[in-house]
Amino acid sequence: MPLSDTVEMLQAILGAIDEGIHVVDAEGITIFYNHVAARLDGLTPEEVLGKPLLEVFPSLDRHSSTLLRVIENGEAIYDQTQTYKNWKGMRVETINTTLPVRVGKRLVGAVEVAKDIGKLKELSERLVDLQAKISKPKRAKRGAEEVAFHFEDILTKSEQMKHLKERAKKAARTTSPVLIYGETGTGKELFVQSIHHASLRSSNPFIAQNCAALPASLLESLLFGTVKGSFTGADDRPGLFELADGGTLFLDELNSMPLDLQAKMLRVLQDGQIRRIGGSQSVKVDVRVIAAVNEAPQLLVERGLMRTDLYYRINVVSFSLPPLRERREDVDLLVEHFLAKFNRVFGMNVRGISPEVAQLFARYDWPGNVRELEHVVEAAMNMVEGDMIMMEHLPGHMLERVLQSQNLSATEPISLLSDREGCTLPEILRELEERIIGDALKQTDGNVLRAAKLLGIPRQTLQYKLSQRMIPPC
Repeated sequence: MPLSDTVEMLQAILGAIDEGIHVVDAEGITIFYNHVAARLDGLTPEEVLGKPLLEVFPSLDRHSSTLLRVIENGEAIYDQTQTYKNWKGMRVETINTTLPVRVGKRLVGAVEVAKDIGKLKELSERLVDLQAKISKPKRAKRGAEEVAFHFEDILTKSEQMKHLKERAKKAARTTSPVLIYGETGTGKELFVQSIHHASLRSSNPFIAQNCAALPASLLESLLFGTVKGSFTGADDRPGLFELADGGTLFLDELNSMPLDLQAKMLRVLQDGQIRRIGGSQSVKVDVRVIAAVNEAPQLLVERGLMRTDLYYRINVVSFSLPPLRERREDVDLLVEHFLAKFNRVFGMNVRGISPEVAQLFARYDWPGNVRELEHVVEAAMNMVEGDMIMMEHLPGHMLERVLQSQNLSATEPISLLSDREGCTLPEILRELEERIIGDALKQTDGNVLRAAKLLGIPRQTLQYKLSQRMIPPC
């Protein structure tokens, strides 16, 4: 392939990437500048190409420009926050990864990949400003508009969950760090808020932050605050630790926090002091830290996603919340609760779920846990026309997953429709249910008790269904 074609292909590839790419030669002259970088900077490629970097971006200098620093020292810079004004006076905020470009051993330039974080930073700072206005959290109303959880909101028949509630009530009396492990949707924040509201800190701030929601550099400034001048464009801002002083700071998905930031977290837990980014003065804070992870903490440590020293420091009090599939006795109770909730919200009067739906709920493994159950009930109530949720009101993925758990073909529901013109959905579902029951009886040699256990339903329910007249094929 001719060299000119290769160059054109390379330029087309770089131009198609949905991140800003800026390449300069060893003299700091721009030799490539894609349309995404141009959009971020409010410029056109023609205004930048072939010109010295500092001429186009006069607010930068050889120290603040990541491209020029890499050219000067030849070392890569990863995930560097940069705030500057272009020559039109527009403020631009990005996270940059800047790499040296070498031909052999000779440094010939630098390439920078930039991601726009201006809007994200604005939203995070707005969050801090709103938190700063809160001197005391408003007491949530009990009822339809309740937003704060208490221990009585944790509904359960499970002895394991009851035991965890009692342990959590005891932990609420102290200020020790807490680590909560549970799969997504098991109700970790419900537990965290309950601990806060049962503690002596209940009249002080409760602040929650998902560590996976922000880039590392923004998360650090959000947690610890900034000092004006610490980097271009920074203002004097308190972080969430200062805003949560006297209260509780909940850090969800702690394992998403970079290891270097985890080291700073460890220092806060050990001495109760924080230092704003760019500052030289330490600030004493009185904050109870509660963290949550959605994977087993020991595995996170083994995989290098959580520092060992941080794990032992924050794991003073720990809770492992069981998934819904391990406390199936709670399903009926939670369904009743969610029906009441959405009846109130939607102005409806749905009385319950059909026996077939109850059977399906009993054997479904609920990968999304309590949150999924809530969403399924809400979705069904959007479809229901009478006062009872039937099989046809449920999301289709549930039936498919149950079929797969019974070692049946996931495409079987589709084949059922191919030769059943004129059948209604309830008729097809009832026939399918009979086939599943028949398969279970075959696997257990006709033993009703064992078949009921295999299906995840009470023996009496299976006997009742067997006593009914079998529905002939439609």
